[in-house]
Amino acid sequence: MQSSDRLIELVEKLSSLIPEGSQEFKDDVKNNIKVLLEDYLRKLKLVSREEFDIQKEVLLKTRLKIEELEKKLNN
Repeated sequence: MQSSDRLIELVEKLSSLIPEGSQEFKDDVKNNIKVLLEDYLRKLKLVSREEFDIQKEVLLKTRLKIEELEKKLNN
């Protein structure tokens, strides 16, 4: 999933804003941010880039098939 790379990047950027302290605390905050973001994105009902590309391909094939059938009907 491509968005997971961006999510990780965002979590890293946010965690870099946390003042230096114990690594355990920083890791805990990082994990909590990631969980919150994943939950939020799931609530938005977004699809992954992979799912989008698959549906795009299906739609393209369907459109080509419809055009082919329209040509047959018009002849």
